[in-house]
Amino acid sequence: MDTHILGTQTVETDPDTSEERPALPLPQDLKTLLLLGIFILLFLYALYFLGELVVPIIFAFMLCMALRPALDFLTRLHIPKFAAGLAIVLMGATCLFGTAYLLSGPTSAWLAKAPESLPTLQTRLAGLIEMTDKIQKAGKEVEKINTDPKTPEVAVKGPPLTNFLFSGTRAIIIGLITTAVLLYFLLISGDLFLRRLIEILPTMSDKKQAVTISNEIERTVSGYLATITLMNLAVGCLTGIAAYFCGLSDPIMWGTLAFVLNFAPYIGPLVGVGIFVLAGLLTFDSLWHAFLPASLYLAIHIAEGEGITPILLARRFTLNPVLVIISLIFWYWMWGVAGAVLAVPMLATLKLVCDRIESLMAFGHFLGSDARVK
Repeated sequence: MDTHILGTQTVETDPDTSEERPALPLPQDLKTLLLLGIFILLFLYALYFLGELVVPIIFAFMLCMALRPALDFLTRLHIPKFAAGLAIVLMGATCLFGTAYLLSGPTSAWLAKAPESLPTLQTRLAGLIEMTDKIQKAGKEVEKINTDPKTPEVAVKGPPLTNFLFSGTRAIIIGLITTAVLLYFLLISGDLFLRRLIEILPTMSDKKQAVTISNEIERTVSGYLATITLMNLAVGCLTGIAAYFCGLSDPIMWGTLAFVLNFAPYIGPLVGVGIFVLAGLLTFDSLWHAFLPASLYLAIHIAEGEGITPILLARRFTLNPVLVIISLIFWYWMWGVAGAVLAVPMLATLKLVCDRIESLMAFGHFLGSDARVK
C-alpha cells in the first residue's frame, strides 16, 4: 500500500483497487485517552454487576428495531398504535411460551432416561474416561506434594441444586417480563428518544448526524436480526428433517434446539455438535450411526454459516472475524448466553457509530474486515 502526501492531507492508495482513502484521524491527547480508558473500565465493571437489569433493556431495544416494520404495517391498516404494539408483544409471548410448552414433554423424556443411559455411555467412552482419570490422579499426586500436611482442609458448600435452578428460572421469567413491558412502550412511543436527542443537540450538523446514525443503526440491526432469524429457521427445519431420517426421536425438539443455538455464533453450533454426539451415542449402537446426526448438523451449519449467511449480510456487516470471536467470548463471560447472542449486534452498532464520527473513524476502521479476504 503506497502513501502519498497531498498538501497537508495524507492519503493511502490501495494497490488492488487503485483508490485513495484519506488517512484516518487518530487521537493525540494522552490525557484524554487515559480518561477514556478509565471510563470504559468503570462502565464495563458496572455492566458486569447490572447484567440482570441491562440485558432485558438491550434486548427490548433490539427487538423494537426489528419489529418496527411490523408495527408500521399494522398502523397503515388504521390499527391504533397502542393496539398494534400490544398485538405484536402478545403474539411474540404466545409463540415463545407455546413453543416452550410443546417442547417440555420431549425434553423431560430425554432428561428422564438420561440416568438409565449413563452406563451405556460410560462403556462407549471408556477409553476417554480412563485417560481423564489418569490425568486427575496425576493432578492429585502433584497437589499432595505441594500441600502442607498441617494445613487443614476447608470444604465449601454451595446452595442446593433446587435453589439454584429455581433462582435461575425466576431470573429468566423476570427478564422476559421486563423485556416485554419495555418493548411495548418502546413500540408505542415511536421516535421519542430520537426527537428528544435532536432537540438538545446544539448545531444543525449534529442533528443531521444523529438522525443519520439512528436510521443506519435501525436499518442495519433490523436487517441483521431478520436475516439471522430466517436463516436459523431454515437451519432448524433442516436439522429436524435430518434428525428424523437419522432415526432420532422428537425431531421437532432437535430442530428447535438448532434454531435457538444458532443465535450464538460459533459457540452455539459447537454446543449443538456436542449434544448431537451424546444423543447419537445414547440412541444408536454403531459408531458411524451415532455420529451421523452430529455430522449432518455440522454440515448444515457450515453451509449456512460459511456460505449463505455471509453473502446475505456482506453489504451490512464487514466485521473483523477475530474481533467477533473476542466479543463473543467476552460478552459470554459477562452475561452468559444472552451476552453471546447480543455480542455481534452490539459490535456492529459500535462500528456504525464509529464510522460516522470523525474522531472515532480510526477505531471503526479497526473493527472492520478486509472485503478482499475470501
